Amino acid sequence: MIVGAGNMATSLAVALAKSGNAPVAVWSRTLESASVLGKRVGCDYTDELTALPQADVIIISVVDSALCEVAAKVASLYPSALILHTAGSIPVSALRDAGATRYGVFYPMQTMSKSNIVPLDNVTIFIEGSNDADIEYLDALASSLSSKVAYATSEQRSFLHVAAIFACNFPNALYCMVAELLESKGLPFDSMLPLIDEAARKVHDMPPLAAQTGPAKRGDHNVMNAHKAMLPNELASIYEAMSNYIMKRNR
Repeated sequence: MIVGAGNMATSLAVALAKSGNAPVAVWSRTLESASVLGKRVGCDYTDELTALPQADVIIISVVDSALCEVAAKVASLYPSALILHTAGSIPVSALRDAGATRYGVFYPMQTMSKSNIVPLDNVTIFIEGSNDADIEYLDALASSLSSKVAYATSEQRSFLHVAAIFACNFPNALYCMVAELLESKGLPFDSMLPLIDEAARKVHDMPPLAAQTGPAKRGDHNVMNAHKAMLPNELASIYEAMSNYIMKRNR
């Protein structure tokens, strides 16, 4: 059973359905969201937790700020179920504190979107559980979705989450800056796409440090100073901070 209907919940529900582990029901705070996902994967849907059928496994995938509240309600309604959450920054103990007796974490390392479901076949799914039997079950469930499954403690997962911010969210913010900078000069952002694609591809084949290029890698201060003079103050500060990091790592 899936509790939630956002990006992660949708991606997991679709992946589970394709693997033959279709959820028996979907809950969301709004019936409209629940119905969209329920119909998509062919299961019951509701906006009332008390209307959900009994289930052995319940995956809670809601915003972090609502997780503890929702988990407490789920734990009181389904005391014997294995209750899981999908949050990167919340410890597994939060489910225990919410009243769950069997609990764990199911955390795919991927950015999710309702409009673009990414196959999980090659995505590492990190798991954590409250006992050996449930960990074994989670390993089997995750293995039905992906060829890459790993155990991670709550502390390790919090570092995974921070790393994911640097690997995904921050680069996307940089792309936003690039788009604005180019558009201000009448230049197309899509001219950067082959460069972006190649930079991402390279780290599949070599360590990130070895893949680094550019004036900071070479220590070319003349070019860097000229670049900073061209940029507005906010971007110039970011350029300088990133260049300093690159230079330190490549000494």
